[in-house]
Amino acid sequence: MLKKCLFPVAGYGTRFLPATKAMPKEMLPILDKPLVQYGVEEAAAAGLDRICFVTGRGKRAIEDHFDVSFELESSIAGTGKENALQGIRSLIARCSFSYTRQREMLGLGHAILTGRQIVGVEAFGVILADDLCLTENEAGVMSQMAEIYQQHKCSVVAIEEVPLDQVDRYGVIAGDAMTEDLIRVTDMVEKPPVDAAPSNFAIIGRYVLTPDIFDILETLPPGRNGEVQITDALMEQAKAGRVLAYKFKGRRIDCGSVEGFVEATNYCFERSRMGV
Repeated sequence: MLKKCLFPVAGYGTRFLPATKAMPKEMLPILDKPLVQYGVEEAAAAGLDRICFVTGRGKRAIEDHFDVSFELESSIAGTGKENALQGIRSLIARCSFSYTRQREMLGLGHAILTGRQIVGVEAFGVILADDLCLTENEAGVMSQMAEIYQQHKCSVVAIEEVPLDQVDRYGVIAGDAMTEDLIRVTDMVEKPPVDAAPSNFAIIGRYVLTPDIFDILETLPPGRNGEVQITDALMEQAKAGRVLAYKFKGRRIDCGSVEGFVEATNYCFERSRMGV
């Protein structure tokens, strides 16, 4: 059973400066809840209640958020405001939280490798909090992927179709269709130019990885932009047919951009008005 989920949260959030000069971008609120909390709730709903953060300098607010605040809770005890903390209290009680620091920003692959000591030798989920994934009648995206992992016992990446002129923003896969929603990956390229993209199936910020990924990452030479790319490591697994790409059910909004952040805020506001 999958029990651990890794959150790489060490990035600087430069696209949101000056707001992120002193505040982690993962703590930016979508309505009344920070972005990272949506991701932790998704992981917990999938049974991945051992939450592992790869943090960096200036990220202390994330640790404080997933901890008890005695002064605050004492000051609002017995008032109507107390109900506002019910969700985060439940999450703190349900999950355990571990932290390690990424001292250098050397790519997503390096961030995941940095989490090796707190993940250990077991399969694990990875959630990039920038990608807000919302579902209505279906289980959460990580729950969907955990079920696929239980069936196939190999790495799984979430994908969605994107316009061809946007493929250079993503890792892009190609492969052999197994079902309508599942592809066995045979090729994977990080941010290819349009004329070199193997498809328009883009990897989004949800992964289930088998523990051998750490050994691959440890010996992997730097790839695009001199960074350790998780797509390069996954391609090594794919050569042995051990990576599946899943067309998830739900809606994903890229909150790593100001435009996506505004879109997510408006979308969640409309959902809240309808009581969803």
